[in-house]
Amino acid sequence: MQDRASQKLLYKTFYGFAMAICLRYAGNRDTAAEVMNQGFLKVFTNIKSYDPVKPFKAWLGRIMVNVSIDHYRANHKLALVDDLDAAEHVSDGELPDRKLNYEDLLAMVQKLPQSYRTVFNLFAIEGFSHEEISDMLHISTGASKSNLHKARAKLKDMILHADATANRSFGSTTDYHSMVAIKSTDINNVTVNKNIR
Repeated sequence: MQDRASQKLLYKTFYGFAMAICLRYAGNRDTAAEVMNQGFLKVFTNIKSYDPVKPFKAWLGRIMVNVSIDHYRANHKLALVDDLDAAEHVSDGELPDRKLNYEDLLAMVQKLPQSYRTVFNLFAIEGFSHEEISDMLHISTGASKSNLHKARAKLKDMILHADATANRSFGSTTDYHSMVAIKSTDINNVTVNKNIR
């Protein structure tokens, strides 16, 4: 696809979708934009390999994930894992039950160290197994499990901290006065000031 107008239209149409993927893997918006632009360059140069029978969005998304992984491998070394044995018994349990909006959760994921963030995204969001992740990132399965475990622990701490902060904001330090409800049968006994507008 060398048609600049078509490239521009495709970029504008799928910008939000592609940026959302890259933001999950990048530590900030600038890095995400850089990775996303590399992804679109791959899309434009490899458009002939796209199979029109399959959904375009899935093909594009896969490219964005692959470019994010390539960026990670080129620019970061995975954290050394000291205790892989603990990761063998990692639970895939839920995080604390808190209603988070997408922006809150994205901000928390972006705060994770790069190695934790990458494994978390590949496992929890993209649905890859630890064996697949270890092949993609050139790490052991134990390192993948450990990084996921540590990512979840850090996210749990961030969510609990956010809950504690929210509770302090609305907590018992503020004085509230109870309101008295009037029964509908007593409404006739209430004197109303006719001058109130």
